Amino acid sequence: MNTYRRTRRYLYLTLLLVLLVTVSGCGASPGGGATAEYPGGRAIKMIAPAAPGSGWDTTARALAQVLQSEKLINHPLPIENQPGATGAVWLSTMVTQHKGKDDVIALTSLPIMSNELRGDSPYGYKDVTMIARMITEYYMVAVPENSQYKDLNALLDAIKKDAGAVPVGAAGDDRLPFALLVKAAGGDPQKINFVSYEGGGEQIAALLNGDIKAAVAGVSEFRGQIEGGKMRGLAVLKDERLTEPLADIPTAKELGYDVTLGNWRGIYGPPGMSQAAVTYWQDTIEKALQTDAWKEQAAKNQWETTYMEGDELTQYLDRTYQAMQTAMKDTGEIQ
Repeated sequence: MNTYRRTRRYLYLTLLLVLLVTVSGCGASPGGGATAEYPGGRAIKMIAPAAPGSGWDTTARALAQVLQSEKLINHPLPIENQPGATGAVWLSTMVTQHKGKDDVIALTSLPIMSNELRGDSPYGYKDVTMIARMITEYYMVAVPENSQYKDLNALLDAIKKDAGAVPVGAAGDDRLPFALLVKAAGGDPQKINFVSYEGGGEQIAALLNGDIKAAVAGVSEFRGQIEGGKMRGLAVLKDERLTEPLADIPTAKELGYDVTLGNWRGIYGPPGMSQAAVTYWQDTIEKALQTDAWKEQAAKNQWETTYMEGDELTQYLDRTYQAMQTAMKDTGEIQ
């Protein structure tokens, strides 16, 4: 009898210990409330820190569409546009108002570096939780279909002759590739008449209205207008040409300008985001990028899927930051 009671008591204590461990494992984590079931059905906001039609907006909506259509998430993923200073406004909000939280992620790319280097933001990629790099998108120079500039040489010659007479539309991070082209052509990058726009929609409207003579942005921002016959691509800053239906656009290298520059694009979270949330998004995004649905989106937008996370991503970001700093000094954008 005593043996039976001791055995029963031992089994009871063992069961109690298992229950306690299970409950504690599902509790809130120090990083902002993530649980073993993160996100537990609650909505997670995805921020595109620019206007509709921008590269960030296009990427956010493509990713959300794939995550939902492929049933890789079972929670709401509303997308919010939060434009301002080429991502710097939202970056500040993320750092100062969402620290330690897990309920928001955001798109980012080169401006998280260039804004800090330029002094337009006190924050950079080291001030947030970098989750993953998703894609690389290459820059393109474009003009209206009826532009007087029939090729890149004509445009750059006009800028060398009278830069003020040739306004060029570019968001903050898009100025650098065009400055490198002007320098390669023998012009003065500091004399370029840049007109800043928050996103592709505004920039395209200005271009078609005649407010600017040319524009530079990621390929996906101009793709629709070029395919529709309203704009022409003068050059892409890529080692090899794009694929159809944009394969007739020459590379800058083909035209004699040794300039190539891609814009990485990825996802970040607030500083102090829990490891549970980081791992969840890394695993989920990596699965999404392997689907046929994503491959169709990437092909349509001429994106190269270049997934990175962890130490590999950290090393890549550090190298890219140094390369950006050197390029911006070379073009006179920073000292």
